[in-house]
Amino acid sequence: MNQFDCVVVGGGMVGAASALSLAELGLKIAVVEKSAPKDFTPVQAFDLRVSAISLASEHLLKQLGGWQQIQQWRMCPYKRLGVWEAEQSYTEFDAADIKQTHLGHIIENRLIQLSLWQKLQQHSNITLLCPETLISIEQNSSNVAITLSKQSINAKIVIGADGANSLVRKLAHIGTTGWDYAQSAMLINVKTEKAQQDITWQQFYPSGPLAMLPMPGNFASLVWYHDKDEIKRLSALSPHQLTEAIAKNFPARLGKVEVINQAAFPLTRRHANQYHKNQILLIGDAAHTINPMAGQGVNLGFKDVKALQHVIAKAIGNGETWHEPKVLSRYQQQRRTDNLLMMTTMDALYLSFGHVSPLAKLARNAGLMMVNKLPKVKNKALAYACGL
Repeated sequence: MNQFDCVVVGGGMVGAASALSLAELGLKIAVVEKSAPKDFTPVQAFDLRVSAISLASEHLLKQLGGWQQIQQWRMCPYKRLGVWEAEQSYTEFDAADIKQTHLGHIIENRLIQLSLWQKLQQHSNITLLCPETLISIEQNSSNVAITLSKQSINAKIVIGADGANSLVRKLAHIGTTGWDYAQSAMLINVKTEKAQQDITWQQFYPSGPLAMLPMPGNFASLVWYHDKDEIKRLSALSPHQLTEAIAKNFPARLGKVEVINQAAFPLTRRHANQYHKNQILLIGDAAHTINPMAGQGVNLGFKDVKALQHVIAKAIGNGETWHEPKVLSRYQQQRRTDNLLMMTTMDALYLSFGHVSPLAKLARNAGLMMVNKLPKVKNKALAYACGL
C-alpha cells in the first residue's frame, strides 16, 4: 500500500521524533532515509557531533521512548553553565537555582537518532523506506505524489526534515534568508586529566568563543571558534601540536588534555521564508540553521516536533480536517517567531562579543556582572534556555 497520511523525508534526530510523535496520534507514517545509523557498542569512540539536550527535549525523548535507551548507552548530565569574558565577570547558572537536578545532558547526535530509530522499527503505524532517496514532489489540492529512487508513494502531507540543504524545501520553492559567518568552528574530542565534570562553560574572545562540553568519564568535547584561515591552520596540525595549541589558548580550568579526534565546519545561518506551503511542512534544520554557539539547534527542532504534534492533535480533537492548509499554517504561527527570536539573540551575542573596542568590552562585562546581581532575571533566562 503506497498511501500514507504523512511522509517524513529525513530520518535524523528531528525527523525520527516527528514520525513517532505523529504515529502516536494514529496517523500512518512513512520515513524516507538514505542510510540507517550504525549500531552502538560501548567500545566505540565518542562521535564528534554532540548536542546539549535541554530539559524540554529530554521530556519529549522520554515521551517517545528513546530516552531510556540512551541512558543505558551513554550520556553526560551537567548541572552548571559558566560564561565569562574577563575573569571578574564570570557568571554561573546553576540547576539548583531553578529547582532542577540538572540543566541538560551532552549526548552524541547519533545515539539520539539510533534510540528513536529503534522505536520507528517497532511502531506498527510507521513504514521505514531505507535506503531510499527523494526525486520529486507533486502537489494537488488534496494529495501529494512523491517519487523516490525505487518507488512512488502518496501522502496527505510531506514533512521536510532533510537538513540545512533540504531538497523538500527546494522542490516546494520555499526561499531562505541567511548568510555564512566569517568564522568556522572546530570540534575536538579530548581525554581529560580532570575527572568527570558537572559543568559546561564558554569563554568569549574577540576571535570567537572557546567552549567545553563534558562527556562521560575522563572525556570532553571542545569547541573552538575562530576565523576560517586560523581554523584551517589548526585542522592541519598533528594531534600532539593541537594539544599544545589547546594548552596555550584554552583557560587554565580545562587542565591537561590529550586530543583524540577533531573536525572543522563553517558556520552558516539559514531561515526558511515560510515553514508551510500547501501540504508541505519544514522542521528542524530544513526550516532554520542557527549559530551553534549555545548548542540549541536540535532543541529548536524538537520544539518544532512538539508544536506540530500539538496542532494536529488539537485539530483531530476538534473534528477538523487535520491536513488542511489553514490547520497546518498554525504550526508556522507557533514556531517561526520563536525560532527567529532565538536566532537573533544568538547573533546579537555573537556580534557583541566580536566587538573589540574597550568600551564595548567594558559594557559586556558590566552586563554579565549585573546578571549575577539580579537572580530573578538570571533564573528566568535559565528556565527559558532549558525550555521550561
